[in-house]
Amino acid sequence: MTPEEQDLVRGLVFVPGKGRTRTIDEVLAHFGEFDGGALALRLLRDAMERRDADDAAMALIVKAAAGASGEEFLELLIELFPAEWHWEHEDIVSMLGKLRSPRTVPTLVEATHWVPEHLDWDENRALAVKAIWALGAIPVAEAREALEGLRDDENEIIRENAVKQLARRGEL
Repeated sequence: MTPEEQDLVRGLVFVPGKGRTRTIDEVLAHFGEFDGGALALRLLRDAMERRDADDAAMALIVKAAAGASGEEFLELLIELFPAEWHWEHEDIVSMLGKLRSPRTVPTLVEATHWVPEHLDWDENRALAVKAIWALGAIPVAEAREALEGLRDDENEIIRENAVKQLARRGEL
């Protein structure tokens, strides 16, 4: 993606006090697409192939702006999550959480334990907390078992959030 195309996509992001400077229709027209989900998939696949962190971020912006949340993103997001060449781990966990798919459980569990280098400063463990809340929303035994396993984690934040999710699910 060219710097101009990245600027175009960044215009889809809501900025407090300014709003958005671009619409999804403008971005779709520029890229010659009619479907935001299809564009986001194409951009994400391309970014992953080239291991381009900036373009991966742009693809996820297009995905969000287009309201694309279908299962077609599931495998790509699961594959992208553990890659260390990008900085979108928290957004990916949030997106996986919205899918509420049992297939995301192993990735979400991984997100409770793994701290990417760029998030090493975060003592609040936001990535892990997002993953725990995502697990709490998946109504299958595997998610419940994962939360039960986190009740004894050495990290207090992880323990507390796992207990909250189990209580919210009525499984304490």
